[in-house]
Amino acid sequence: MPEGPELHLASLYVNKMCKGVVFTGTVRKSDVSKSADVPFTCEAFRITATSRGKEVKLTLTPMKSDDAKKSVKAGHADQPMEIVFRFGMSGFFRFTAEDALPKHAHLRFYSKETPCRVLSFVDARRFGSWHPNGTWQPDRGPCIMFEYEGFREKIVSHLSDRAFDRPICEVLLNQKYFNGIGNYLRAEILFRLNIPPFVPARTVLEGLKSEDVLENKKMVKIEITDTKTSDGVKQKPVKGETGDLLRLCHTVPLEVVNLGGKGYDPEKADYSDFKAWLQCYYVDGMKSIRDHNGRTMWFKGDPGPMAPKDSKSPKAKKRAKKEDDHDYTEKKKVARKSSASTPKKNVVKKETVTKTPKKETDAHSKEAVSKRRKAREVNTPRHEQRSAPRGKKSSSNAEPPAGPQRRSERVTRQNSK
Repeated sequence: MPEGPELHLASLYVNKMCKGVVFTGTVRKSDVSKSADVPFTCEAFRITATSRGKEVKLTLTPMKSDDAKKSVKAGHADQPMEIVFRFGMSGFFRFTAEDALPKHAHLRFYSKETPCRVLSFVDARRFGSWHPNGTWQPDRGPCIMFEYEGFREKIVSHLSDRAFDRPICEVLLNQKYFNGIGNYLRAEILFRLNIPPFVPARTVLEGLKSEDVLENKKMVKIEITDTKTSDGVKQKPVKGETGDLLRLCHTVPLEVVNLGGKGYDPEKADYSDFKAWLQCYYVDGMKSIRDHNGRTMWFKGDPGPMAPKDSKSPKAKKRAKKEDDHDYTEKKKVARKSSASTPKKNVVKKETVTKTPKKETDAHSKEAVSKRRKAREVNTPRHEQRSAPRGKKSSSNAEPPAGPQRRSERVTRQNSK
């Protein structure tokens, strides 16, 4: 999933590619997208971008005509519009020729030039979204990269919040406080500080101040006193020399930004430098388990006392199918269970059929007998059909024959007397 650094690099990409480009016409949406239409039409406008945490805002600004007497066309915009994007699992921007549109270009802005070029929001999985006339989502905290002081102040002043009762690795994904941190960043930050992922967040963050006192990269000691594991077994306290966690939430994302286009390069899709930069996330030799939300946590050493019970490493499955990493809602879990139980029901039905072959045999035999009877009735003359029932009676009830045969039978009876 794109995180804070990727969305900031996306905004830099838009500003670089669209600098000096004039766009025109209507903002077009693909037929398959279920996101909102963008009610913006203008004869000439420019596009600029800015980012904040896990959101990007495009500003569409109409260009004023040199002719002051020339009025704006009916239905055309005369005021700027802001569109807020959230990238979901796979969103990004691309700027291409019109005849080279990406396959999953779901929102398109067309340039006023020949040949025409198009700025597209591309999203293969369609988990991303855009919001015309939108604003920054109010529930999100200050940006970890570009609003560092506000970010730090909010964390330190809200440590009594129940959200900090959870493991530190799960709290780092809470966008109310850590706007911009995602799955790979939390793994890298905790790995560098040698902090077990499943220790109480409040224990790790207590003692930090609103002001960053580590400007000279001084070290502070953190002692984790909660020594009970998820099985109730006591362990020794975890001690270590570590840096300021909030500071690394700010500096580690900036390292990715400093990779430049090598970290976000939709034209070449070359992420070799980014992979070389990773120290923990998806790196051979590291461990991985699912957290309580179903997200994969990568780490080294002991997971910590709040690790989920009976947790297993999803590493092998994840390499085969990475989409499962985001599939953790209760609704999707229920759907997954029901789909898994369907084959069993089919098996039971098949077994039921195979256990009762006798009924099928009887049905076939009855059908065959009825066919034979119909055939016999068709081939037998009408007068024989009438006498057929009499043939079934015993010989004593049959009519006596007429003529000489009858007389001989009478003589035979008298002689026997």
